[in-house]
Amino acid sequence: MKKIIAISIAAVLALGLVLTGCGAKKEADAAAKTIVVGASSTPHAEILEQVVAPLAEQGYTLTIKIFDDYVLPNQALSDGTLDANYFQHTPYLDSYNASNGTDLVSAALIHYEPFGIYGNGVASLGELQKGATIIVPADDSNETRAMLLLAQEGLVTLPADKTAKTGITVLDLIDNGGYNIVPVQADTVPAQLENSDPGTIAVINGNYALAAGLKIADALAIEDASGDAAQTYANIIATRKGDENLEKIQALVKALQTEAVKTYILDTYAGAVQPIF
Repeated sequence: MKKIIAISIAAVLALGLVLTGCGAKKEADAAAKTIVVGASSTPHAEILEQVVAPLAEQGYTLTIKIFDDYVLPNQALSDGTLDANYFQHTPYLDSYNASNGTDLVSAALIHYEPFGIYGNGVASLGELQKGATIIVPADDSNETRAMLLLAQEGLVTLPADKTAKTGITVLDLIDNGGYNIVPVQADTVPAQLENSDPGTIAVINGNYALAAGLKIADALAIEDASGDAAQTYANIIATRKGDENLEKIQALVKALQTEAVKTYILDTYAGAVQPIF
C-alpha cells in the first residue's frame, strides 16, 4: 500500500511539473508573439497603427502605449515594461544612455521629421527684428538641432568645432545675432509661441508641430534634407541591446519598412514626416 501511495504521489508531482512546464511554455510563446511599443501620439503611434493588422496576420499582437514626454519611454524600455519604443532619434538616445547608464540601441531608421521655424506675426525671416525672441527646445540633441537650423538661416554664428556630434547650446554661440534665444521644454514650444508677443519665432520639433496643427508648408524655414540632418536625426525603433535581433523586433521593423507604410506617411503628413527606408 505504501508503495502504491508513493507511486501516486510521484505521479501527481510529475503531472504538476508537466502542467507547470506547459504553462511556462505558453507564457513564453505568448510573450514571443506580443510586441509592446511606446510611442509619441503623432506621428509615431499613427504610423504604428498601420502595421497592427499586417503583424496580426503573422500571429503577432502589437500593443501601442502612448507617451507624452521624452523620458518615460526610455525608462519603460530599460525596465522591461516595453519591448521597443518609437519616438526619438539616435543623438537623443545616445545622450539618454550617457546620462542614465543604460544600453539602449537602434533597431532601424523609420522616418525623418524636418525641424521648422514658425512665427507669431512674422511672415518671413527677413521681417525678424533685432532683439526678437527665438524659442528653442532645451534638451541636448534638440537644442543642438535648433542651433544648426538657426545657423543655416544665418541668424546665429556657431563655433567651427561645434557639430551635431559635439552638441551645441545657446551658450556656445559666437554670435546670437542680437536675438533673445530662450530654451524651453520641447513639448511646450508650440504653446509658448502661440502665447508669445507678435514678432516671436520658434524652432519646433516635427511631431510637436504636427500635434499643434502647424503645417510644414507654413514654416519660415526647414532643415536642409540634403544635408546630414535626415540621417542624423532619423526617428528610430529603439530596444534593449541584444533584443534588436529578436524575431518579433525584426518582424516589427519589416512591417514598418514597407511601401504601404511609406505611402501612408507621404500621403498623410504632406512633407512634415519623410520615410527614410
